[in-house]
Parts: sequence; C-alpha cells; structure tokens
Amino acid sequence: QVQLVESGGGLVQAGGSLRLSCAASGRTFSSYATGWFRQAPGMERAFVAAIGRIGGSTHYADSVKGRFTISGDNAKNTVYLQMNSLKSEDTAVYYCAQITGIYNIRVLTPWGQGTQVTVSS
Repeated sequence: QVQLVESGGGLVQAGGSLRLSCAASGRTFSSYATGWFRQAPGMERAFVAAIGRIGGSTHYADSVKGRFTISGDNAKNTVYLQMNSLKSEDTAVYYCAQITGIYNIRVLTPWGQGTQVTVSS
C-alpha cells in the first residue's frame, strides 16, 4: 500500500516562496503520475499541478501557472511543488496524490494529512 506524506508548509508573507515535498513509500513515483491539490476553508479540494509518469510532462491550474513549478526526484522518490509569488488566495491545506494522468485526473491513493500553507497579506 503506497503512502504519501506531505511536508514543507508554513506561514509566509505575500510575495514569498515555499517548497512543498511529497514523499512516497510502497510504490515509486515513476510508476504513476502525481498531482498536488489544495483545499481552502469552506471550499472543495481543487487541482493545483501534476507531473507525468514518464518524461515529466506537467500541467497546472490557471490560478498558479507561472508561479508554481512541480518537479520530481526519482532517486529520492519525492515530488516537489515550488511556490513563488504567493498570494493570500493560495492559503490552503495542500495534498499530494498519485493520479491516472496529468489530464482527466482520477486520484488513486488515499488522502494524507496534507500540509498547511498560510499566506499573510
């Protein structure tokens, strides 16, 4: 059973940066695409970014395009989300999951605890 653990969240001022990490055990990231999602208070969980299984193709939500970058390190079995130029509306709990693909996304793994990102204005 694969287990994903998110980390790297915190409190940051608007315009600042954070890098989130998603570490996997039980199954390598090279086997599946991986996505980042976020859930703000009172909102549905929403797609943020995804990276493909092979070749590292990426896909981003329009709201983060040009500010966030998703990447993977197969040797460390970890996927990252570099978040720059953060805005208050980026405040949310961030989750990662293995998914069927970077488009037409279906989540394959249970949700973890996530990591809280709070952007102060």
